[in-house]
Amino acid sequence: MIIYIAEKPSLGRAIATGFGGKQQKHDGYITLSNGDCITWCIGHLLEQAEPDKYNPLYRKWALEHLPIVPEHWQLVPKKNTAKQLNVVKRLLKKASHIVNAGDPDREGQLLVDEVLSYCAVSPTIIKNAGRLLINDLTPNAVKKSLKNMRTNREFLGLSISALARSRADWLYGLNLTRAYTLLGQSSGYNGVLSVGRVQTPVLGLVVRRDQDIAQFESKPFYEVIATLKTTRNEVFSAKWQPSKACEAYQDEEGRVISRPLAQTVVNKTQGQPATVKSYTTKNKKLSAPLPLSLSILQIEASKRFNLSPKMTLDICQSLYEKHQLITYPRSDSRYLPSDQFAQASSILNTLKANLPALATAVNKASPQLKSKAWNNSKVDAHHAIIPTMQNKPSRTLSSNEANIYQLIATQYLMQFYPQHQYQEQVVSVNIAAGTFIGKGKSITELGWMALTSMVSTKSTEHKNEAKTPSALPTLTKGESLLCTDSQLLEKQTSPPKHFTEASLLSAMTGIARYVQDPNIKTILKETDGLGTEATRASIIELLFKRQFMQKSGKEIHATLTGKALISALPNDATHPDMTAIWEANLDKIAHKQLRYDDFMQPLTASIAHLITSSQSLNKQHFSHLKNVKPKKRKRISKKKK
Repeated sequence: MIIYIAEKPSLGRAIATGFGGKQQKHDGYITLSNGDCITWCIGHLLEQAEPDKYNPLYRKWALEHLPIVPEHWQLVPKKNTAKQLNVVKRLLKKASHIVNAGDPDREGQLLVDEVLSYCAVSPTIIKNAGRLLINDLTPNAVKKSLKNMRTNREFLGLSISALARSRADWLYGLNLTRAYTLLGQSSGYNGVLSVGRVQTPVLGLVVRRDQDIAQFESKPFYEVIATLKTTRNEVFSAKWQPSKACEAYQDEEGRVISRPLAQTVVNKTQGQPATVKSYTTKNKKLSAPLPLSLSILQIEASKRFNLSPKMTLDICQSLYEKHQLITYPRSDSRYLPSDQFAQASSILNTLKANLPALATAVNKASPQLKSKAWNNSKVDAHHAIIPTMQNKPSRTLSSNEANIYQLIATQYLMQFYPQHQYQEQVVSVNIAAGTFIGKGKSITELGWMALTSMVSTKSTEHKNEAKTPSALPTLTKGESLLCTDSQLLEKQTSPPKHFTEASLLSAMTGIARYVQDPNIKTILKETDGLGTEATRASIIELLFKRQFMQKSGKEIHATLTGKALISALPNDATHPDMTAIWEANLDKIAHKQLRYDDFMQPLTASIAHLITSSQSLNKQHFSHLKNVKPKKRKRISKKKK
């Protein structure tokens, strides 16, 4: 008997649609007409054992017990899903073949694999297990996936990577949380000071941003803008470029800080003749932004609809599981497998029916166009989030569901529009021996940009497209002009902005920008991030829940407790460098480029060092928190990231 084990009931029911014949539903599983069964987990059926399972003394939080490092790791059934675990365990005893049908990601791989191990399934059966990867819950997509079954052992690296992450988070979070909570208590603070290998560096980003803003001193700087006219009465503007002789009057970023100097330039150039020193044009093309990963979708939804990352994820889960309108949402990929291109025409026709607002745009699309999104070399277990061929009018969705669905649909539709083409113009002008630069842009083909009224284009790859300079007139070198006016603009340097949920999520996604060590920065890809697509939203929510951060409008601020914790912890624990390396190494484990022990052993040693160094901490870090009343919580001995 073949047993298919899905990650959750909705996926199990979707798998059942891929089979014909009479089916019988039971409590916790479905029997197919040939006697095979589909069952499911309910997320993780097992969890890491509490410390007191290893030693009863660990029930009490005490510094002398730290660090707690299990010699033999234990998993225990989760109380609220024990019934379903028993169902799965009973079915596995009858299995002649097993198919892991967990979600197509690191966690989905592990949560089924750990059940197989816990239930003592025969090594031979485990070795020959199949792997069913489903990104789309519609019946036709499920049938296609069933025909393209892979072997579970292909994903052993992914499972080991998830196991290493789970154990590393347990070791790091539990030990440091106990250490710093005990130190806080000795200073009079009675709350839990939780520490995590991802949540703490994220909090560190917010604390340091708050500090930078508080310590920022705004200073004036000056620009000179010349208005120039051609002999054909064409008018354009150009900005003064200070010469090397002006360096003494500029700040470290090259801004002029001397008003008298800027005013002198104004006085010297007004009404003066000017000459074109150079004029260049460059034709450029801009490809459509790739389809969406979860993080990019969450960032866009926050900017456009003011939705929190968690709300966006919940909406996506509904669109995926309940409505079957989108593919697997917890994806970190922005690429698509080449064979998916054959479905383009059908998906576009579905969009036209489901989203009347896009009908005209779909009619103008060219399904034969193949953008760079289709790239097998950049697709692993899951691909970018795109619409499915499920027919369901958007009017049947909630307002937020409809907005997110249209966002995903429009980004997919962009793949079938031509490139955006434009011409950049740059002119260098001499006025009274000073150099002024003017820039312009003219659009030659709108292309996919025609769809930008339907979707946000504030993603980092096109963030400069919103401020489009007007076109310059056609000029020639040596051409005479007249400076009809010069204006002195006084501006103020501005502090960095407080994080919002969108910008904090963006920081977590591209963490290389915030890494201090240049050697570490060079080995990180721009896409390496803190946490995973599936966990980033929950980490932000966790920091709010634990009262380390709070919101003021859209702005995120660190609380007194959050600031105290970051000031007490060593730099390594509060900066993203270490955690970014962890994520890179976990990725190496997944691709079988790093051994489990080579990751865990140095990690365990570093935790022991952090515990030792915490003993010399100045307790004044927490003394001012005596009157801060923490929210009451249940006893915590195991931390999330």
